Amino acid sequence: MSEYIIRDVRIEDAERLVEIYSYYVLNTAVSFEYEVPSVSEFEERIKHTTEKYPYLVCEKDGKTVGYVYAGAYSVREAYTWTATTSIYLDKDYRRQGIGALLYKEIEKRLKEKGIINLLAGVAYVENEDEYLSHDSCKFHENQGYTEVAHMKTVGRKFDRWYDLLWYQKKI
Repeated sequence: MSEYIIRDVRIEDAERLVEIYSYYVLNTAVSFEYEVPSVSEFEERIKHTTEKYPYLVCEKDGKTVGYVYAGAYSVREAYTWTATTSIYLDKDYRRQGIGALLYKEIEKRLKEKGIINLLAGVAYVENEDEYLSHDSCKFHENQGYTEVAHMKTVGRKFDRWYDLLWYQKKI
């Protein structure tokens, strides 16, 4: 049985991360982006994020199968102890515990940096459709997050309106 390896992201991971993320951009309302970012754009995103926050990948048998990163909730100094989290898994590796492993490690690292509040924005639709299920909501709730805000019809994709739920977890 192979094991999962969690490690810090490297710039050379950008191409594989774009492959993983592109599924969510092109086929789902999980991401509200319309266009898949280029590899160079993803490299810049990695560089910017890793200046202050952890950005981790999960490997199985030498293949990157998921990633997670944190970011600033706001540039205001009073929010220094709050961070946002984002996680994406290879569509063929969901429901294998990878997300929980990635969240556990990033939470540990964020706590070491003095972060005490985590926020996650999750796309939501009342009735699941072909572009969005309730899987991300269930995942965050299973990780100890609590819904703290429900913003209605804030994202439009595939000619449909989607809500945004904000989840919070104290660590």
